[in-house]
Amino acid sequence: MLDNAASPVTPEIPRADRARRFSVAPMMEWTTREYRAFARGLTREALLYTEMVTTGALLHGAPRERFIGFDELEQPLALQLGGSDPGALAECAAIAEQWGFDEVNLNVGCPSDRVQNNMIGACLMAHPGLVADCVRRMRDAVGIPVTVKCRIGIDDQDAEEDFDRFVDTVADLGGCETFIVHARKAWLQGLSPKENREVPPLDYARVHRLKARRPELWVAINGGLKSLEACVEQLAPLDGVMVGREAYQNPYLLAEVDQRLFGAERPVVSRAEALLAFRPYMVARLEQGARLNHLTRHLLGLFQEQRGGRRFRRHLSENAHRPEAGIEVLDQALAMVEAVPASA
Repeated sequence: MLDNAASPVTPEIPRADRARRFSVAPMMEWTTREYRAFARGLTREALLYTEMVTTGALLHGAPRERFIGFDELEQPLALQLGGSDPGALAECAAIAEQWGFDEVNLNVGCPSDRVQNNMIGACLMAHPGLVADCVRRMRDAVGIPVTVKCRIGIDDQDAEEDFDRFVDTVADLGGCETFIVHARKAWLQGLSPKENREVPPLDYARVHRLKARRPELWVAINGGLKSLEACVEQLAPLDGVMVGREAYQNPYLLAEVDQRLFGAERPVVSRAEALLAFRPYMVARLEQGARLNHLTRHLLGLFQEQRGGRRFRRHLSENAHRPEAGIEVLDQALAMVEAVPASA
């Protein structure tokens, strides 16, 4: 089934649209530039996202390099913005295009109290007209794709009628052509952000019905996807899939994405090959003053369920935080995996 489903994507499709067939979700403190550089050793094709950056931080915060700096090797890459002021979002979208991002995405899915208080994230599901205005202003300001990541609803909203109204308004009035849908409601009162990722039930069928009703829209699904088999299944009724925590905690999931979802013919990289490909980047960042544990924290799940994987993780966890720690700590950890006998 997988081999038949994973047909190549035509190269004439714009890079961001092609890459969006499989993307890694934006995750605060996780999808940093270091993680993205590491992920590129596993997949060349998938669309990667930044952490969410608020318009206030980008326009009035620290130097922009801190929030949106990236290396060319991370592309195709999308910037996710958080905000609700159409003018500020348009200005930030223009900055994203100037910096070379392939896509800009509006966050309409984050349920945390902090973003709600600033009219950011999932609370915007209750204001489709405002979201449409934001998207329209952003689209007018740039030539790169402007997309929306949302939920199927919030609180007591009807997941059918209200979700349809939201999508129709943002698509028809805002001109949005691409929706990445986390197939859960968000409960803005009573559930923590962590609980909002796990407690509300998944409703994949609701996202499927959206695509069937609006086939001209590009619709991707997010939420609960933990294997490439599950992703392939979702690509039958939908245009794309987005994987979040599993792509971070078990990063080797990404190793076969290019072959199985994009039809690439190059060999699948091994875990050790991916790590060695990331090593020169780590050396360069260490020479720039980065701390080793800020880099190795993204690698801890690479050898999950492999012989020596626990030793690898333990050595990094116990040694990478030391002030004098250098690249030799990584080399020692990798040797522990390679040295484990086959009978272990």
